[in-house]
Amino acid sequence: MAEEIRDEQDKKRMTEKTQQPTEESVQLFMGADAWQRLMRFEEMLRERYDLNREMKFPFGADYGWGFRYSHKKSLLLYVFFEEDGFCCTISINDKGAPQVEAMLGELLPEIQTLWINRYPCGTNGGWLHRSVVSDDELPDIVRLVGVKVKPKKR
Repeated sequence: MAEEIRDEQDKKRMTEKTQQPTEESVQLFMGADAWQRLMRFEEMLRERYDLNREMKFPFGADYGWGFRYSHKKSLLLYVFFEEDGFCCTISINDKGAPQVEAMLGELLPEIQTLWINRYPCGTNGGWLHRSVVSDDELPDIVRLVGVKVKPKKR
């Protein structure tokens, strides 16, 4: 499968649109540690949502292949496969922006910076792209997803 290097992050992604990767090839590409981290993240989402996962190539070769996670019909986020990792892409609309601002001081510094430097969407919202490097980031990303789509009652 042909791969390309993304200049802005220097992260290799699965970018061959004509060949949908198998779960096994994704695991090999991401590596065991990153795959296990993704499975832990997915379990955290399953605890909060009626989770659906689909393999998608939604935004072209700059993003490549990834999983689209949704709750019923509501998009939660995309997770794009990276060599030795994965990138979470979340959109927060103007309605959710004040909620993120209110919790900002409780988030990890790198997640705070992610919000501050977001790609704008609407007046106050934005797109967040985070290449996850540790399990410590997962709860904060789940909290951001919770701003986008309210978790089901436990």
